[in-house]
Amino acid sequence: MRTAITADVAALRASFDAGTTRDVSARLAQLEALRTGLRREHRRLTRALAQDLGKNGTEAAITEIGVVTQEIAHVRRHLRSWLRPSSLSLGPLLAPSSAEVRREPLGLALIIAPWNYPLNLTLAPLVAAIAGGNTVIVKPSEVAPATSAALTHLLRTWLDPGWVRVVEGAVEETTVLLQQRFDLIFYTGSAAVGRIVARAAAEHLTPTVLELGGKSPVFVDEGVDLAVAARRIVWGKFTNTGQTCVAPDYLMATPSTLEKLVPHLRRAAREMYGRDPRRSRDYGRMVDLTHFERVRGLIDDGKTVLGGTEEADREERYLPPTIMSGVRWEDPVMAEEIFGPVLPLLAVDGPDEAIARIREREKPLTAYVFTDRAEIEERFATETSSGSLAVGMTLAHVAAPQMPFGGVGESGNGAYHGRAGVQTFTHAKPIARKALTPDTLRIIYPPYTRAKRALLGRLFR
Repeated sequence: MRTAITADVAALRASFDAGTTRDVSARLAQLEALRTGLRREHRRLTRALAQDLGKNGTEAAITEIGVVTQEIAHVRRHLRSWLRPSSLSLGPLLAPSSAEVRREPLGLALIIAPWNYPLNLTLAPLVAAIAGGNTVIVKPSEVAPATSAALTHLLRTWLDPGWVRVVEGAVEETTVLLQQRFDLIFYTGSAAVGRIVARAAAEHLTPTVLELGGKSPVFVDEGVDLAVAARRIVWGKFTNTGQTCVAPDYLMATPSTLEKLVPHLRRAAREMYGRDPRRSRDYGRMVDLTHFERVRGLIDDGKTVLGGTEEADREERYLPPTIMSGVRWEDPVMAEEIFGPVLPLLAVDGPDEAIARIREREKPLTAYVFTDRAEIEERFATETSSGSLAVGMTLAHVAAPQMPFGGVGESGNGAYHGRAGVQTFTHAKPIARKALTPDTLRIIYPPYTRAKRALLGRLFR
């Protein structure tokens, strides 16, 4: 295993050094091959997602395959303009001169993917890496084994092995990979493993992009359309059975707003998943029994206003859409990222307390605000810190390739999607030029006469 991984690393580094990935037309061709592969392998991929996560075909098309296909189209449309060198002025001291900034590939990248959106969160960064002109080793998640196998088939069948190679496996394989030298490591997953990745990368001074998570808050202001807000919150929370890094983790509102909101949340859940979500073709399953038991342990049945553990089915890994009211800040469900279909409702006095509660916790991957008041929106934008802020919606904004996606602080660092992804997987290289004659730089050479000092003083002022 170690020998095979070392050979893959050596082969991809040699391929990069040979200039295989430099030509922009070749990058576009690889992206088009990936898009063709996604279309041809659609059935195999959707079957794998259903097997691992209980995803129905439509949800897989929207949140997995469709998002990546849209990303490829957007990047292919704009890549040449994004890579066009930009000119700079070096100022009067270096005149006459010229300068530009070029975006050059980093080299060999490692992408370590998660299990919750195992297709989307593997291929979206891969699109950016290929567009940036890099060679790549992809490590799919072993927690979603069917999708890992389908992804391996996709990439080995449709992409050039001189560009992309796949390493399947678990902790042992990942450990060996992290012992290799890469030019960038892109990791999506938990903060705990993110720290391990960052420590390993530091041995080689390898830069990292860490896409982590956290408890993404929702604040519902007084006076908003609660029916619409409830539908958007329910959809964002229970899509993929809540196993989404940017899912609403907990909801804050005043007591009177919560009282009016609860019936709308129940109604929205019934509209989307029926009275028995277990029978719904549109509702998924927990990825494995470990995560099933962890999330079930966070539910306090005495506080549920929807769902609860009585409806859970361990054999099916089924947890119903669950809403808990009257939750306190010290309750177990508030101690960690939920990453499952449980939505705690917490009463706050208003925007002031909601902002204070967000600020006292680690910075989340995203924050959600439902308000009709511009001043409240602006306060959340300026007084809280999160990877992104979405007003009047949940989840949907991360599918837009025009919008950078990434965390801050405990929720990660670095960003991708669209142009941001190409910037992440390239180096902005400044190039300066100055003719040897006339030698106008003589004014900065010693000895520093009174005339030189006076001239330099004027130039630096």
